[in-house]
Order: sequence, then C-alpha cells, then structure tokens
Amino acid sequence: MKADEIKHFYIFRHGECPLNQTGHIQGQKFNGQLTELGCKQAEHIGIILKDKEIEIIVTSPMKRAIQTALIAKKHLEPIPILVDHRLIEVNMGVVEGMHISLAEKKYAETYKHWRSGRLNDLLTHFEQGESKAQVRKRVFAALEYYAQNTKYKNIAISTHGIAIAQILQYFGIKKTNIPNGAVLFINYNKPIWSYEGFVE
Repeated sequence: MKADEIKHFYIFRHGECPLNQTGHIQGQKFNGQLTELGCKQAEHIGIILKDKEIEIIVTSPMKRAIQTALIAKKHLEPIPILVDHRLIEVNMGVVEGMHISLAEKKYAETYKHWRSGRLNDLLTHFEQGESKAQVRKRVFAALEYYAQNTKYKNIAISTHGIAIAQILQYFGIKKTNIPNGAVLFINYNKPIWSYEGFVE
C-alpha cells in the first residue's frame, strides 16, 4: 500500500451518559442518551475532526454512540453514517446495571481479573457476558473490513471505552479508563496497523 493509500482511523468514545455519572455498569442492556456534558463532548469531537477530511462515520448501534456521531457530524462535510454491530458495547452479562462497588464485592475475583489489563485475563468474562478477547476480535474484524474493502481513506468510528482499550492493548498499551469523548488516531498500511496517539 502506497503512502497515499494509507487509511486513517479516528476512533472516539461516545459522550457521557447518565450511568457514567452514577458509576453503574451499562453494557448492552442500558441504551441511554447523552447528558448535557455528553453532548458538549460530542461537539468537541466534531471540532477535533473538522479538518481531518472525514469521509464516513461508522458507529456502534447503541443510542449513546449514534447520538455522539450525529452531533459530531454537524461539524463535518455531508457524509454518511453507517451502523455496524461489531462496534457495540461489551456484553457485561449479570453485572449490567449494577453499581461498580457492588460488582467488586459480589464478583470480586472475576472483577479483579476483568480490570487487570493483563494478557492472561483477556478470556475473563462475567456470567452471560463476553470477554475482552471477543470484543477485540469483533472490533478488529470491523476495522479491517473498512481498511481493506472500502474506498475511504479517512474514517471516523463512534464506539465505546472497552473497544478503544482493546485497540490500545493490541499495540501493547495498557489503558483501561478511556475518557468520554477521547479520540484515538491509528493508521492502516497493509498489513500493518500503527498507533499514532490521541487527538485533542
């Protein structure tokens, strides 16, 4: 792939929503809208991306991700928004909707391994939920599809903290807490992915 064929990906976490404020675990069951702060964070994402020549936004099907994409899009040229289920929030199983402090007590061992960020804990999951390894597999399946099978060179992705954390771990970077509104920049130069950092 020539230099002018490198694909640029701007991958952002959705803006804040109510359960982010209260410390509850959202997962896939809790499909809320953005808070006032979350909307401002989405606006800031649009400003960050304004000069990046974004050609498409691909989003998780969760309302919080779609709303973030729609708000950010207002700052960009007219471009399509595509929903891709592979970018959905992690399925947290039995702890969805539970306060973090309760999950830490009730599922102490699982929670400890889930939060560790160690490679040997990638298969850890809560009952009825999915592992980080499963999240990484589906997220990279989506990224590689848009890198290899579309014409777009500058692609924005609206997704969730766990997805971004797993992308970072692919590069050997351990960062478990991704702020709402954070924008990760990575490149694809077939067959190599490269980490370029966060854009502010």
